[in-house]
Amino acid sequence: MYSFTEENYLKTIFYLSIGREEWVSTNALADSTNTRAASVSDMLKRLAEKGLINYQKYRGVTLTEEGQRLALLVIRKHRLWEVFLAEKLQFGWDEVHVIAEELEHIRSERLIEKLDAFLGYPKFDPHGDPIPNAAGEMPRFMYRKLSEVVKGDTVIMTGVSEHSSAFLQHLDKAGLTLGCQLKVNEISDFDKSVSVMIDDLRTLFISHEVAKNLLVK
Repeated sequence: MYSFTEENYLKTIFYLSIGREEWVSTNALADSTNTRAASVSDMLKRLAEKGLINYQKYRGVTLTEEGQRLALLVIRKHRLWEVFLAEKLQFGWDEVHVIAEELEHIRSERLIEKLDAFLGYPKFDPHGDPIPNAAGEMPRFMYRKLSEVVKGDTVIMTGVSEHSSAFLQHLDKAGLTLGCQLKVNEISDFDKSVSVMIDDLRTLFISHEVAKNLLVK
């Protein structure tokens, strides 16, 4: 049995380690959790004693196999609850993350498996993120950022890498939703903003800051 804080640290380490081969630094964890470095070090020592992380004082931290399994199970619960909140309770995709942060720590494995079955075994959450399976395995999918697409390409918006309410509300106002087709008409040489045709219906200018947080394929 692990505390909510311990589970949150494992999840944060997992997210910070994505796409990196090197160890996650204590300072990166402190910044991400808004916690003093000394407090982070104390928690890392505790997690290391429980065999959930590899920790070296001046090098940083990596997850052990068990630590990664537990992190992915927390992420699985979080994303399943997001699907439930969005599909069954009609919460907006800008609202579900904060609520799921609380629900992800529910202990009952039986409840989570029944929830998965009730939802029809979804593969993705409302933000397009893949849902780990019951064994704590994350399916891998190949995405590009809209900011990496070249002029003339036509792509489908499949996810977002920024989950803040402000960002998702901005997308709602712009009419950018998962599954929409984006044809890249122009890319500004000045600020890298992108002009796209959405579903062959209308043109929209998207800033580089937004484009680098839109995942497409």
